[in-house]
Amino acid sequence: MSGLRAAVEGALAASLLNLPVGVQRVLAGTPVVLDGQTLAPETQLLLRLARISGGPDSTKLSLEDGRRQMSRQAQLVGGRQHIGATRDLVVDGAEGPLPARLYVPTQRLGGGLRPTMMFLHGGGMMQGDLDSHDAACRFLAERSGVQLLAVDYRLAPEHPFPAAVDDCAAAYAWLVRHAADLHADPDRLAVGGDSAGGYLSATTAILAAERGLPMAFQLLVYPCTDFVERSRSRDLFGSGFFLTREFMDLAERNYFRAAADREDPLASILRRKDFPDGLAPAHVVTAGFDPLRDEGEAYAEVLEGHRVAVTRVRLASMIHGFFNMVGCGHEPPSYVAAIAERLRDALDHRAQPSGRSAGA
Repeated sequence: MSGLRAAVEGALAASLLNLPVGVQRVLAGTPVVLDGQTLAPETQLLLRLARISGGPDSTKLSLEDGRRQMSRQAQLVGGRQHIGATRDLVVDGAEGPLPARLYVPTQRLGGGLRPTMMFLHGGGMMQGDLDSHDAACRFLAERSGVQLLAVDYRLAPEHPFPAAVDDCAAAYAWLVRHAADLHADPDRLAVGGDSAGGYLSATTAILAAERGLPMAFQLLVYPCTDFVERSRSRDLFGSGFFLTREFMDLAERNYFRAAADREDPLASILRRKDFPDGLAPAHVVTAGFDPLRDEGEAYAEVLEGHRVAVTRVRLASMIHGFFNMVGCGHEPPSYVAAIAERLRDALDHRAQPSGRSAGA
């Protein structure tokens, strides 16, 4: 896709997503209802635009072209987001330094200790970087008042399982050690991410608890949790709703060098038999039209069964990827703002609600 074509499609998408909801309903046509859920009209319009444009299927692209396309798509819907300050830095990975970016919300520029979350991007463990999720990180940090440290962990297939798991655990240990350098409050540290980043946030929380590292919260946005069996939602929503079965299969082939690795307790975390004491409270967000919906919700139930404090919400009208859509539309930015509010409340040491919430 040329730069001009990307700009035109981005402007068109933004225009459609910012139309009044009533107009969007008319343009979207017959509502898409599946599994008792109705797709948001703006999302229906966006998916229609993607079909009409005939853009390349990322699974048919080269590895590097696929990575560039993913980053470009995220930036198109992310918009220009304000943040108090950013700083690029380097953190420790499992086998060497990793690029990272610090996001300081405006309200935290005046000094004092800052609640801080290490953020891990999505992209199927083979795509995504600091730039693909820059807008979402800016939005989340500024709206929550929580400082974010985004980490660019190693990607597959160059670095298959468990490289990303090991990198994220090492980066979190670095954050704990260097909390004072970042003005981070050691009593208010968290980890969070979307999709693959949600999965890696969960493994990071598990390893932090095993190693006795402090962690106050884990934010898991539509995490992948099971690489052994295919859930019902993977069948229901594996085609036509942005995240496809073909992409997931490609990501898994790139991530796992051996079939047996899929059953590792740091891979298919849904199938873990035990969890360490002191595992951080979790907030699990799923999307109604997401192939990963069921396994994310099942993981929340597993955590609850092991007496981990969990809140969870299903955003029934959303698709996988809404977390990046902070620069256009009506529903996605409002949902991400609500996620930011949940993060703020968790690290403000307010009362931790239990059970299933009515909103993000």
